[in-house]
Amino acid sequence: MKKILTIGIVQMRCDRGFDKNLAHAVKSIATLAKRGADIVALPELFTGEYFCQTNNKKFFELAEKVPSGPTTEALAAAARDAKVAIVGGSIFERVDTKKSVPEFYNTALIFDERGKIVSKYRKIHIPNDLANYYGETLYFAKGDLGFPVAHLQAAPRTRGTKLAALICYDQWFPEGARAVAKKGAQIIFYPTAIGWPVKQGRVLNSAEHEAWQTMQKSHAIANNAYVVAINRVGEEHNLHFWGTSFVADPYGRILKKAGTEKEENFLVKIDLETIEQMRRDWPFLKQCL
Repeated sequence: MKKILTIGIVQMRCDRGFDKNLAHAVKSIATLAKRGADIVALPELFTGEYFCQTNNKKFFELAEKVPSGPTTEALAAAARDAKVAIVGGSIFERVDTKKSVPEFYNTALIFDERGKIVSKYRKIHIPNDLANYYGETLYFAKGDLGFPVAHLQAAPRTRGTKLAALICYDQWFPEGARAVAKKGAQIIFYPTAIGWPVKQGRVLNSAEHEAWQTMQKSHAIANNAYVVAINRVGEEHNLHFWGTSFVADPYGRILKKAGTEKEENFLVKIDLETIEQMRRDWPFLKQCL
């Protein structure tokens, strides 16, 4: 028996400033919910420009607490108002501790239709590649919450759905996708901020772009799951973000894909029964180590 869900993708520029970025995301969530989305997903660190291109202590001022920070509160309200589940991209999280300095994480939250946080993941694989403008180890500690899976229960259409959010660089490693799939995740989301160095040649650009898509399609196949990649667009200092947000089915087929240059809000229908059928026919998860 088919179980159809509609995924809403927000591919956006993130160079408007905090208030305008957050307002754009909230408006996009409401629009996609009105068009029939059951779950809406946002990009990584969507409230601002990708600051990890440089080493500057001033950017720590952007970090906010969870759940009391403005981004968490706005997304919770958006979920309640639109009655839609939200994969909230990621947030620059500040955690005050008994130590002399706080800890900082790149954190993805999943909200149910009541605005309740049902999953909190802190990015585990942190890129240290300042030469190519991905110097995230300057800002984020390695995540300490493992690989959680959200179980949606609040609304009839999504009840029983299991989903997980990993973050950007996690997509280059198989462990996270396998871990959440073994816990039952049917949909794996990758909020992302990835692009080409502006100065880089076109041939290498094309190869990296293709490798990025291939890697995530392989996660879908190997784990009998849907994979959803949500990226930003636009040029920010040394990086040109390549968009190409997409949804891949458990056969690795791309069901729909955005372009490389423009903001796009789009919907993709998925059938969770496809997963159950594949997990019977190709029982990779039962046979893995």
